[in-house]
Formats: sequence, structure tokens, C-alpha cells
Amino acid sequence: MIMKKIRMLLRVSSDQQLEADGDLSIQRKILMEYIQKHEDWILDEKEYFEGSKSAYKNTASQREVLQEILQDARNGEFDILVPYKDDRVGRLMWDTPLYIMSLKGLGVDVYTVKDGCISPEADDIMGQMMLTFRYANAQKSSADTGMRVKDTAQKLVEQGKFMGGKAPYGYELAYSGEVSKHGRALKHLVIVPEHAELVRLIYSLSLNKEYGSAKIAKTLNKNAEYKKSAPNGVWKSGTITSILTNPIYAGYTAYKRRERINGKYHRLDAKDWITAREADESIRIIDAETWNRVQEKRTRRGKRYTEKLENQDITVIQKNNGTLPLIDVIYCGYCGCKLTNGSRYNYWTIKSTGEKRASKMPIYKCQNAWQGVPHEDVYQFRAADIEPPIFETIAAYIGRLQENENVFEEIEKNHNREKSMLKKELQKLQEEADKIRKKIDVMEGNIPDAMSGEYPLSLDELVALIKKQKTALEHQESLVREKELAIKNLSVSVNDWEEIRKKIPTWQDVFLNADADAKRVLVNRLIKRIEVKKEEITIHFKVNLEEVLQPRITDGFGV
Repeated sequence: MIMKKIRMLLRVSSDQQLEADGDLSIQRKILMEYIQKHEDWILDEKEYFEGSKSAYKNTASQREVLQEILQDARNGEFDILVPYKDDRVGRLMWDTPLYIMSLKGLGVDVYTVKDGCISPEADDIMGQMMLTFRYANAQKSSADTGMRVKDTAQKLVEQGKFMGGKAPYGYELAYSGEVSKHGRALKHLVIVPEHAELVRLIYSLSLNKEYGSAKIAKTLNKNAEYKKSAPNGVWKSGTITSILTNPIYAGYTAYKRRERINGKYHRLDAKDWITAREADESIRIIDAETWNRVQEKRTRRGKRYTEKLENQDITVIQKNNGTLPLIDVIYCGYCGCKLTNGSRYNYWTIKSTGEKRASKMPIYKCQNAWQGVPHEDVYQFRAADIEPPIFETIAAYIGRLQENENVFEEIEKNHNREKSMLKKELQKLQEEADKIRKKIDVMEGNIPDAMSGEYPLSLDELVALIKKQKTALEHQESLVREKELAIKNLSVSVNDWEEIRKKIPTWQDVFLNADADAKRVLVNRLIKRIEVKKEEITIHFKVNLEEVLQPRITDGFGV
């Protein structure tokens, strides 16, 4: 008898339901019982876990766990993948069947507890058609469910219900004592008194002093007590704007304040929101009149700042034509925040004619300082001041590279070693994040027992532990993102270098004649990070010439 190696795919839905097939421990037990029924199956020690990532909104290529499964299949590590149901693999009509057939081509079949083998043979055209129909139904079902959820949410919000998610600043989520039909403990909003006082102060500064969001953030950050009460320890203009525009503070729950378009969320106009018909006095922090007056003043102030200069009889000389070439790699030397693309206007009047003019100058600006975070006085840099010395340094750098014909192979070896090390570190970080997610899932699964007193810990103790684990998970996920970015930024291959050498007669000519987009591509190939201060610029190149060239030169160029 030929034994087959089996791996399980465990997945909890994005709403973290606690029914039989949603609880992780119960789901694992169901899969193991199914596997034990097959005499020629051996359960492998490695299992795959995926949580809180929609199988309807994300393709297989966007789901890290499915890509890991695919890579392990390429390596011939197992023979059969077992999820609980077919929709655990995906819910997209074209994408999911293609993924299953890709596994089949690598010798891996997919069996589910509910449906058995769902992997047709490569020459089974009818089976492949049925597989496509299966996921066409799954996609339609998800779309229909999404519509029902939105319709239900709209009705509940109109009735004044809070639709879940993270509590807005000034509130906390407390268990209401109610349990959903899926056994999920329901929560409601409760005002945090000390934070509510700060919310009232924010509205007062906006209404009575007409401060903008950035100025309010700066004002709060100057006060040690106020800053200590800020989300994540610092006030930012985006947080202030969110507080000033959320009707929850007037007691009105709202829905559809944002809309997801092409994977990104966009703010909707207030007229498109779904709001409660009546205010809930138990969660009101700001009276309705104050809230409405703040909205009116913000709208008027916004219009005043966004009126086009051409409408003020000013001739505008445009000099900022798009994204600046260093924007992907340039950082503030004071706080480490990535600089963003911006503009600054200069105004003057021609004496002989009285004509008013304005020039639009491109600048790199620090987003932290722009959002009101405490900062050095210098927080923006004219492109005309910092780009020339940076380009001159890059020219010298590439010149050194071109003098050494055999350097590129050594560069590739160094990069491969470093990338391999970073990938191992990334894997460890991801494994640790998965462990934390599993802990959270298990603890949340015990909430109903804690509520009924049948769990060793009290409900408050369990909630405190869950909160602590979620904080740890946020930190771990940020480490994962940093490591992924480091791997991405390391990617310069021998082919990249050869392409640069072929296409660039002289480096100086490129920066004299190329457009911003061309410069941006070349800069990204060469540079890991640029740090800018008022009197100092430091460039960190992706290739450490000190390690590969003789005589030795420094890794970073001080300009």
C-alpha cells in the first residue's frame, strides 16, 4: 500500500465566528477524524493556518498561506491538502479552480470533509467545468451574502446599533451580556470619561479658535497629559480629522463613511452616509448643534484654502509636474519618517504692471511634522536644493562601479546571501505571528464559557489577556511588514546592473536629460535610503562597495 502524506488547511472566517467549523480547535478535530478514516493517509506534522483574510476579496496570489502551500507542493513535500469545506480554498469563479489545477499539476489533490476529492484529472474537461461551476456558485453566494450583510447593517445602523469594529477614540467596547446565534458575545460602546473630555476640547479648538487638524494635534502634543492620552502615544492630524467628522460623538452611529475601491478605502461625502434616525444619548459626547457648526466651519475653511489661485487674478507658474524622483527612498533625518511629495507657493507682484504672480515649487515634506507630531523646526526641503548634490553623489558612485568590470557577480552573491538570511528571519516572524493568532482564536472561543462561569478565568481576566495578545500581534505584524520591505528593497540583480550599463551612456547625461519617472526608476535600483537634515544628507546604497571593491570606500555618502 502506497502511503500518502496529508497536510491540513485550517481557516477561520473573517468575522471569527464561533460555530462548530469556525472554532479552530474543533475544526482541527473534525479534519483529523476525517483523515483517520483513510488507511493510506499519514498526517504530516506541518499544518497551514489562515485567519481574517477574505477568500472572496483576495485572489490566491494575494494570500500568503496559499502561496506557501503552492511552493511546498513544488518541493514535493506532501500529496493531499485537506480543508474543511471547498470555500476554505477560495470563493472566486476563475481564480480558485486555476489554483486547484495548479496543485494537481504538481501532484497534490484537494480533499474536503464535506465534498471529498474536488481535484479533477488534467484530461477531465467535464470535471474541470464542474469545478468552475462549483466556485461560480461560491462567488455568487459570497456576493449575495455581502449584499445581505450590508442591507442588514444599514437597517441596524438606522436603528442606532453600533456595527462593531474598533471603538472610536473616547469609547471602549464592553460586553453587553447578549450572545449572537453563532455563540459570539456581543459588545456595545461605553464612554471613557477622561478621553471624552479631550474630545470636547478638540471640538472647542476647531469651533472657537478655528484650528485646523494639524494645529490641534500640535497643541495637544505640547501638553504632556494630553499626549499621554493619545492613540499610540502621539496625536496626528488624521486622528483629529477622524474625531471631528465622526457623527458618533453626537450620538449617531454611521455606516458607509468609507468605500473600498480597487483594494483601497476612500472617504465618502457625508450625504452618502447611512446614519441612525435618532441619537443615542448614552454615547453622546458632543451636542448636535456643536457637531453641525464644526462641520460647517470646516467646510468653509476647506473651500477657502482650496480655491484655485487662478480665480484670484494671480498668474501661476507651474514647476511641479508630478511625483518627485527620490520619493520612494527619502526620509526625514530628524524623526525617520518617509518624506512625501509636496508643493510650496512663492508670491510676488511685478512693479511695472502690477501683475500678481505665484510660482509652484516642488518640495519634500515630513508627514509626521505635517500631521502635528512634535518635530524639529525643519520639516520640508526644496527639491532644487537637495536633488543636485544627491545626483552628483550617485554619479560618482556609478562611476566607481563602471570602473570594475567583475564587480557585478560579487554583488549578486552578496545580495543572495543577505536575502536568504532576511527570508529566514521573515519566516520566524510570520510563524510567531501565527502562534499569537492561534492563541487569540482559542481564547475568543472560550468567551461564552467565561460568561457563564464555566471557564477557569473570569470574563474580565480573559478579555484582558485577549487585549494583550492583540497588542502583541499588532507589533509582530509591523515587524513582518518591515522585514518584507527590507527584502523588497534588496532586490537588485546582475541583469538590473547590466541593463543600467547598456542604457546609460553616462550617468550625468541621464540626470541632465531624463524625466522624473526615469530618474525615479534608476534611483530605486541603486539606493536603499536617503536621510535629509538641514545641513546634512546621508545616502545608503543597496550595494556596499566597501565589501566588494579595493581600495575601500564608505557605504554611505555624506553630502
